[in-house]
Amino acid sequence: MTNRKPQQSADVDIISFSKKGHGIGITCDENHRQVEVPFAIPGDKVRALLLRKRGGVFASRLEQVVTPSPQRIEPRCVHFGTCGGCRWQQMSYQDQLKLKQTEIEKLFHPLLPEGVSVRSIIPCDPPWQYRNKMEFTFSSDAAGKKYLGLIIDSSRGKVLNLTECHLVHPWFVDALAATRAWWHESDLAAFHPHANKGALRTLTVREGMHTGDRLIMLTVSGNPEDALNQQQLDSFVAFLRDAIEPTSPENSLCIMLRIQQAIKGKETSFFEMLLYGPDHIRETLKIQPDAHANPVTMSFAVSPSAFFQPNTRQAEKLYSSALQLLEIPPQSVVYDLYCGTGTLGISAAKQAKLVIGIEVSPESSLDARTNATKNNLHNVQIFTGTVRDVVKSIRENKTVPLPDVVIVDPPRVGLDADTINHLAELKPKKLLYVSCNPVTQADNIKHLKEIGYEITAVQPVDQFPHTVHVENIAVLTRRD
Repeated sequence: MTNRKPQQSADVDIISFSKKGHGIGITCDENHRQVEVPFAIPGDKVRALLLRKRGGVFASRLEQVVTPSPQRIEPRCVHFGTCGGCRWQQMSYQDQLKLKQTEIEKLFHPLLPEGVSVRSIIPCDPPWQYRNKMEFTFSSDAAGKKYLGLIIDSSRGKVLNLTECHLVHPWFVDALAATRAWWHESDLAAFHPHANKGALRTLTVREGMHTGDRLIMLTVSGNPEDALNQQQLDSFVAFLRDAIEPTSPENSLCIMLRIQQAIKGKETSFFEMLLYGPDHIRETLKIQPDAHANPVTMSFAVSPSAFFQPNTRQAEKLYSSALQLLEIPPQSVVYDLYCGTGTLGISAAKQAKLVIGIEVSPESSLDARTNATKNNLHNVQIFTGTVRDVVKSIRENKTVPLPDVVIVDPPRVGLDADTINHLAELKPKKLLYVSCNPVTQADNIKHLKEIGYEITAVQPVDQFPHTVHVENIAVLTRRD
């Protein structure tokens, strides 16, 4: 039997932020220990419960704000400080923007040629009810109490029974309440990954902000003994239709079942079943590729599992700003290497001679083809597969022309070495790099500079107010 030291509380002066947006401070005692405190901000003096120590820094739990920072304000949400969805509601939005601007400037200043500076961050206005998609988790405790909501901060998977969320439209919370009511009338269990038992995994809620379409996707385990019967599915649909079905016939409600089949030693499989309504939602974006021309309205179909920018209002600003900075030359061939549902590449197609989209997800690829057709664009081709495989095939088989311009919007891990090598061989005149992780973006750009590119523009965009995340646009031009 090991003797554990009792956990201690300490007063901490907060002096900076960690990469996660937590406060970083020093204990006020003679030990001067470094502590990371969630939901604390510079200028706060707080009391924190010290937890494990890693890399010389104590993790902790905020117990009390002893002396608040002059920057501290009252958060809007009752769950703030418990829910892990937001980090910075205790600061004004303007202060959040300054922090994100400073982060981008610090990352990119060493990479900028003379005469180029980071542009002012594009804010999200208003900074509330901006998300068009959320994924909520089912959970239960040993006493059988049921939970449906977001993960509690620093809890290793414990779930909060969410009753409000100011990042989304209020109908999202209505959908949660209806699903909770349905669940309480059933004998279904939440899925427990360690035991590999239980039926209910997640509830995905998304909307077309400009169209009013709504989508619900219930993800369940693929264990045969936990399968939902027809009566349970019919009841699920009925509860949701009563609570959130749009009143206008112009708006639709899509309800899907997604079965997640996870077998040890095998790749996880997903199967989707339509329970009610159409099999997708619609969205429109007003894109302005040319600052001197009127915006163009683009129409998109979004499947339940397909990626679409989660902030519709900011997606319009992001894509418009990116294309204006890029200035696609006439008669250009454009490659969109991580095209998703095709939004950015399709927006570029109005200026380009030909757009080649590459997307690994079959669902997103299908949406991208559908979206090109919806917008009457005949100069868009979509290839399904990894970037490295498709680009290699194109180069070997010479199936399409090589690019003048390349657009990349990769996952958070950034561009892999193969893709950077392909860019070195393709030698496009211009590169547009849109990233949700400026740290990996800056690291990639160091390598792109080595193969002959230099930055001509950097534009941060705030996609996710009240969180530490920031989207960033970089335009690069080949030096020769």
